[in-house]
Amino acid sequence: MSVLIATLWLVNVTLDTAGQLAFKAASSQSRSEAGMAHWRHMAGRPWLWLGLSAYALHLLSWIAFLSLVDLSRGMLLASINMVAIMVAGRLLFRERLTPLRVTGILLVSAGVAIVGAGG
Repeated sequence: MSVLIATLWLVNVTLDTAGQLAFKAASSQSRSEAGMAHWRHMAGRPWLWLGLSAYALHLLSWIAFLSLVDLSRGMLLASINMVAIMVAGRLLFRERLTPLRVTGILLVSAGVAIVGAGG
């Protein structure tokens, strides 16, 4: 894997993870409100706009990444995003990691390592 591909891959994972975490933060700050009040509250939070910005940049990095790798390989490498989001969710939002989820993380990580090591 070239340095450019690896860099774009890391940027992609970082932006996807940041976007998901920002959306989680935006949605969890207004639990006492319901309906449109909930959505108006979220629209006023910087977390929502950070998440949308991260996703816009993620789209650009994803297109750049896919221009350099096969789609099948790119999708397999992108599956590490799920691992990054799960670990970050545990660290930042104290979400539970069950033994089955940890096993899944390890299997996905092993798969990404195998795909990344292959040509």
